[in-house]
Amino acid sequence: MNQTVISRLADNSGETRPEPEPVVAANQNRGVELTVVVPTLNERANVELMVTRLHDALRGIEWEVVFVDDDSKDGTIAAVRDIAAHNSRVRGIRRIGRRGLAGACLEGALSSSAPIIAVMDGDLQHDEKCLAGMLGIMRGGGTDMVIASRYETSKGAGGGLTRLRSSGSRLATHLARLLLKAPINDPMSGFFMLRREIVEAVAPKLSQQGFKILLDIVASSPKPLRIREIPYVFGARLHGQSKLDSMVVAEYLGLLIAKASGDLISTRFLAFGLVGSLGVLVHLFVLHALLPDGLPFAMAQTIAMFTAMAFNYTLNNAFTYRDKRRRGWRFLTGFVMFAALCSFGVVAGVGVSSLLYTSSSRWWVAGLAAAAVGSAWNYITNSAITWRTR
Repeated sequence: MNQTVISRLADNSGETRPEPEPVVAANQNRGVELTVVVPTLNERANVELMVTRLHDALRGIEWEVVFVDDDSKDGTIAAVRDIAAHNSRVRGIRRIGRRGLAGACLEGALSSSAPIIAVMDGDLQHDEKCLAGMLGIMRGGGTDMVIASRYETSKGAGGGLTRLRSSGSRLATHLARLLLKAPINDPMSGFFMLRREIVEAVAPKLSQQGFKILLDIVASSPKPLRIREIPYVFGARLHGQSKLDSMVVAEYLGLLIAKASGDLISTRFLAFGLVGSLGVLVHLFVLHALLPDGLPFAMAQTIAMFTAMAFNYTLNNAFTYRDKRRRGWRFLTGFVMFAALCSFGVVAGVGVSSLLYTSSSRWWVAGLAAAAVGSAWNYITNSAITWRTR
């Protein structure tokens, strides 16, 4: 077996890094046994350190690393390609118009021909020294997945999470185990290893949005997986910022509900329904505010529906379709297109509500009917046209 020859240089962090010299292809005589998938978003400063650490941790193993980048603005993919130009173990995938850690992990895994896939974050908080041991367990047979768990040891998550995030992570873990009966201690872990055929089998069922693909894989598998968990200490972030925000939390809750329903309810539909519910409140508020001013009901209803439509478009663009978000000029053209198409829904909604409106005391019944008609049309428009995949 040909070994990759690497000379070392020291950087300011005390880490060693590979000097940019030509190297011999690691898989010249044998195929790659392990593909490490690393989703990235603005992680340029971590790329070289990650490759160096993997070289040190996986000596004697035929491996490759695939960085799947969501079109970072800091030049992450350029850093990956600079290394890949002289190191055949390194590959990069640049995703355009698509966002989300789960989708990035899936694309990276499906790009591999290795029998074993590992997933780890690009922020250097996952301990790469665990990979060899995890692979050893997989080689032993009788195991479909190995999870590096923060909760197998009392020190697991201590160093890398704030107290608030640690508490939130434990709550999310409890909810996952309660709703999905997931037989694992850390379903929120982003550091795990599994057989590629499992990814191939569940790929059509996996959500492309969200951050927790491990939970999705376990819940989507048609048969129980043979899972082992090993302890590791979650490290502190060296560079960059956490990608966790309120949207990610909402997507996670949506994923739990979707999987608990057997995928009958999609995460995106739940988000759309939530925005629509808020739009109904906006609609009723505006309608109630305009009727005492003496406006004819049909006119007040029309204004209320257009106001709710603008509200729904803005929130759906920011939240429901955040991975297809329209910005700048496209935001305006999207709204014009959305409004034009939804005008048909406005006409139908006003017509239905006008038929149902019999007295001022029952204005809300007619208002809800119009909102239901408008929401149904809006959902079709959003999914098929306004935020269609380019």
